[in-house]
Amino acid sequence: MEGMENREDLKSMLPMLPFLPLLLGSSNLFWPSQVVKSLETLSKGPLYSKVDSGELLFNAISHIRDSLALPSLQPVAPFAHGGYALFFDELISRAEASKWFEEVVPALANLLLRLPSLLESHYQDADYLFNGVRTGLRLLGSQEAGIVFLGQELVAALLTCAFFCLFPVSDRGSKRLPTINFDHLFEDIYESYSKKQENKIKCIMHYFERICSSMPEGFVSFERKVLPLEQLPLCVSYPEADFWSKSVVSLCPFEVHSSGFIEDQSNGALEVDFANKYLGGGALRSGCLQEEIRFMINPELIAGMLFLPCMEDNEAIEIVGAERFSNYTGYASSFCFSGDHVDKRNVDGFRRCKTRIVAIDALCRAGMRQYKCTYLLREANKAFCGFLDQSNCDHHKSLFQDGGSQGSQCMETDKDTNVVVKDFPMDEAPSTSVEIAMNRGEYINQVIGYSDKKGSWCLDLEDKIGIATGNWGCGAFGGDPELKTMIQWLAASQAARPSVSYYALGIKSLQNLNQVSQWILSHEWTVGDLWNMLVEYSSRRFNKETNLGFFAWLLPTLFAHDAKMSNLTSTP
Repeated sequence: MEGMENREDLKSMLPMLPFLPLLLGSSNLFWPSQVVKSLETLSKGPLYSKVDSGELLFNAISHIRDSLALPSLQPVAPFAHGGYALFFDELISRAEASKWFEEVVPALANLLLRLPSLLESHYQDADYLFNGVRTGLRLLGSQEAGIVFLGQELVAALLTCAFFCLFPVSDRGSKRLPTINFDHLFEDIYESYSKKQENKIKCIMHYFERICSSMPEGFVSFERKVLPLEQLPLCVSYPEADFWSKSVVSLCPFEVHSSGFIEDQSNGALEVDFANKYLGGGALRSGCLQEEIRFMINPELIAGMLFLPCMEDNEAIEIVGAERFSNYTGYASSFCFSGDHVDKRNVDGFRRCKTRIVAIDALCRAGMRQYKCTYLLREANKAFCGFLDQSNCDHHKSLFQDGGSQGSQCMETDKDTNVVVKDFPMDEAPSTSVEIAMNRGEYINQVIGYSDKKGSWCLDLEDKIGIATGNWGCGAFGGDPELKTMIQWLAASQAARPSVSYYALGIKSLQNLNQVSQWILSHEWTVGDLWNMLVEYSSRRFNKETNLGFFAWLLPTLFAHDAKMSNLTSTP
């Protein structure tokens, strides 16, 4: 058997080992023998394992955890056992429970038995799939731009580990990693029952039912995007306020939707996750807002919580390929699982579902400080980091018009560098900076090393991927909807996105958003024009020189007319 000294693929996963429940021998990954025995028993079904209730399932989970004997495996949440028993023994029907224990639990046990081989195969292939670009499972730490590609079967096995609460957690806090095991998800339903928590769990259990009946065979990618704080060659650095003020980039088309949801858009747009700086936010606890709901209906997103530490101000996370499995109704306390969803989106050249999601965390507890230029800049740069697509070089030309000094130059053309470029249909243009390197026929590290220099690549390819967004940071985080709307618009425009589709969802202060955006477009404003107007308004708002919203301050005549018409129609 090949020794560890010759297994470069396994050496590459050593930094990840403290965060996985497996053991590493001289030449392979493995479960302890007692764990294998327990999983094999579960895999044979309830007639053999006697596991036919939530209470007995939790006992089996506890036995497996004890058999791991990992020093970093801390106790589960105190009332998790009550949550597993409550959900499987009382909240779902006996028919559903029977299916779970007879079909799903045995299939999940078999999936866990395959985890060591799935991971070994992953590491054998990961760094050789795309011309040497590193894509293997690893911690993508702060300021570490990079990408991880996971097969959907491996994602399913990792989520099964989370359901069985097998991930070690003692080192996660020091690495600023979010919650990953499901014990708090179940504890919360027992400690403080709510309908929305029950339905969150139903979404995830439905995902497990689906993958156990038919395992998907595609991939999901998780990219940490970084705007470097220092000037680096061949990448766009973190802009200063002067960059925005002097921008001559035209604002892109802006479409307002008064109904519908971001996840239902059908134009292939990059969909914004109104994220917590810890990816997933309260998804695995009691949270049930926009981000948490997205993680419930697209549970493969949860896998990113395993290895992506919290985001800094100059970072975003882009996830491509997470399949949707559930439909739902409601929001927050009214959230309700409403059945199966068959994701009919096409698959790209990397075998990923064409669902592109970018997580950007807004300023928390915004209050009046959101009107200070420092925080305007923070929000604009955060959105810009998320929206920036290095596959299109045209925006680089715009960035440096008028002598702009921020950022850097575009890579030379293919003709000048003699780099072979893979041809793509227009609707399959690569959407992330790392993909660009993957698409080149030569190993791009000859030009610049991604992991070493945090570089990025761009090709002069036409890209039709717009932005689908909404009221980012305007709920629990306390952001000003009018301000946040404009910030996202100028960031998307600067990032050379062809359009913004905005889902306003009935916020009263945005009722005139379409009129305002069309007025701005009709006057051919640039990004710099809008930025400078936002700065002036915010200064006045911060200094209490106005208490008007941005729209009414910008277009008082329009709003005075609307107020007059409103008074006329309300007069008896």
